[in-house]
Amino acid sequence: MTTQNLLVELFVEELPPKALKKLGEAFASQLGEQLRAQGLASAASVVTAYASPRRLAAHITQVWHKAADQAVQQKLMPVSVGLDAAGQATPALIKKLQALGAEVSDPVAAVAALRQAPDGKAQALFYDSLVSGATLDAGLQKALEQALAKLPIPKLMSYQLEADCELPGWSSVHFVRPAHGLVALHGSTVVPVKVLGLTAGNSTQGHRFEARVSPVLIAHADDYATTLAQDGAVTASFAERRSDIVQQLEGAAAALGRSDPRGSHAALHPIEDEALLDEVTALVERPNVLVCQFEPQFLEVPQECLILTMKANQKYFPLLDDAGQLSNQFLVVSNISPVDASFVIGGNERVVRPRLADAKFFFDQDRKKTLASRVEGLDKVVYHNKLGSQRDRMFRVQAIAIAIARQLKEAGVSTIDDGPAGTAAMLAKADLLTDMVGEFPELQGIMGGYYARHDGLGEEIACAIEDHYKPRFAGDELPRNLVGVVVALADKLETLVGMFGIGNLPTGDKDPFALRRHALGVVRMLVERDLPLDLYKLLVLAEGLVDNALADKGIDNSQTVLTATGQPIKELTHRTIRSIAPLTAEFLLSFIYDRLAGSLREQSFNSQEVDAVLALQPQRLGDIPKRLAAVRAFAALPEAPALAAANKRIGNILKKTPDVDPHVSEVLLQEPAEIALFAAMQSLVPQANAQFEALDYTASLQTLAALRAPVDAFFDSVLVNAEQLDLRLNRQGLLKSLHGAMNRVADLARLAA
Repeated sequence: MTTQNLLVELFVEELPPKALKKLGEAFASQLGEQLRAQGLASAASVVTAYASPRRLAAHITQVWHKAADQAVQQKLMPVSVGLDAAGQATPALIKKLQALGAEVSDPVAAVAALRQAPDGKAQALFYDSLVSGATLDAGLQKALEQALAKLPIPKLMSYQLEADCELPGWSSVHFVRPAHGLVALHGSTVVPVKVLGLTAGNSTQGHRFEARVSPVLIAHADDYATTLAQDGAVTASFAERRSDIVQQLEGAAAALGRSDPRGSHAALHPIEDEALLDEVTALVERPNVLVCQFEPQFLEVPQECLILTMKANQKYFPLLDDAGQLSNQFLVVSNISPVDASFVIGGNERVVRPRLADAKFFFDQDRKKTLASRVEGLDKVVYHNKLGSQRDRMFRVQAIAIAIARQLKEAGVSTIDDGPAGTAAMLAKADLLTDMVGEFPELQGIMGGYYARHDGLGEEIACAIEDHYKPRFAGDELPRNLVGVVVALADKLETLVGMFGIGNLPTGDKDPFALRRHALGVVRMLVERDLPLDLYKLLVLAEGLVDNALADKGIDNSQTVLTATGQPIKELTHRTIRSIAPLTAEFLLSFIYDRLAGSLREQSFNSQEVDAVLALQPQRLGDIPKRLAAVRAFAALPEAPALAAANKRIGNILKKTPDVDPHVSEVLLQEPAEIALFAAMQSLVPQANAQFEALDYTASLQTLAALRAPVDAFFDSVLVNAEQLDLRLNRQGLLKSLHGAMNRVADLARLAA
């Protein structure tokens, strides 16, 4: 059988732009899968997706008009059930054959047509038949219905179809948007399928205003994209349209420039925003990029506000110079290409002007009040019904930030005192009450930084306020200064402790309070800034301060306290929790290490290395990269496998006697191998310990690698569990001392195969 290429297009009203890319990909892939499942297409068939604002389409190569017939073997029943003693068909067999559509008018012939074969237990009867392959008409009908049913539609619409002779009265249809046309071509032949009240043909509609003809006739499945572009003025491919927009944006920007007061020329670049690019691609059928501008006076407003309103509200592409500064010129992707584009340009400039004027008004109004004067108003902003208002939360964050700043100062990391950290923490949420953030919630923190500078609070505090939400996502930058790091740490710790304390934990893929992201943010700041802070003590500190603050506010917050396994153990109030062990901190510690382990595995470290280091739960997270590097270097040594196996063996021995005293009496060392091991340890362990204390973990492990020979000799010739009690305890003590020395950097047993 020969094959032809297949084209299917569904022509609809304007599709949701943010969903168009996924809808197009899903429609094409589902059609391809369904046709392959029916044997009408093969694994070699190439599926090409098309998606424009008013159409979903798929082009599939090598599609058969009819699928190949298939030989089917069906087990019916055991011979003892299907045939009687005389070898005649039983009523059960006749009934089964009738259900399968087999000819049973002559029972003897029907039995003769069956095949007997063992099924592993006994002889069974098998019915062999040839099933006719699906025709393209029926197969495509089924595939199309399945593809539409499985589309990731954000929200269904209901609309009515007009009555016809086959469907008297009105009938309702449910789809993402009303559909008006269906094309189904196998080569040049129309496949007569029906869906959504439409019957397939070979014509579609082009651009609303610029199509050369209407309707657009598609002569062959392979001519679809070309014909639609030439006659319909539509670029059907989402990817091609997107690429065209990128090229036009870059070309328009390259042709522009801006002169500064010194007369130099600055190149301009369209802002990089993949989501905006996808959305604009979904809004136009044939893109045409135009250059517009707004009055330079609006550049007095923070550029983040202008950029956001142009992108979010108007879908424009702001232009930035090499220094990242906003220009008063911007790019518009138009859906029409008039000879004189001045009316289109002027219309877009008139539309954006009120938006920018609103932003300027909000900015001017907000600066009439200081951030400090807004803090009291946070009392009216609910944070959580069990955790109080945003002002309550501010006091908790401030207390944690001050405590962290003092710890860092005591550790000699910085000369900063708790004043800037406390001030930044107090004002960090004040911009929530500004008009600008009310209009653009995405600017919280950013506007706080601008208003702090206006209030004369200095760059350090302004940057800390602006950065305290960072890192906001994977790969985001950290706060720029130490005050910002302190406030960001405090903010994330307060969220984690507070939400975990009331039992609001992430479940499955649901994490409404972004606690996983907060945990990774804490990890990144502690690791990348190499802060000398003990993680567990930090969690206990945060829990205590949050707990006391809630209790002092008189919030009787009955909550589920969680153990390290995550199981609820008792209903307690915050007052009661103050008198027991910090269970929230224990559970949070486990949660943070789980996030850290996952993050490290996504990097260049394998599971063995990560498990070996994190098994010790080092509390100074800044040490972890050094420990991982040391473990990797150790694992590359020829001594590593033997020492890892020995560590695993020692661990198993010590599990049976966990209370062994690591003290070793030289008098009780009798065997040459144990004497040699003790002597080697006396020589090497102090050196390795000194290197460990100097944070040179790689050198420490490499020094201990020299113990391989005496360790191997010890296990080859020394009986650890000697019958004589004092010898047994001394040898166990020697092993415990060795185990402790070998596993300061990581649990080396985790490296054993």
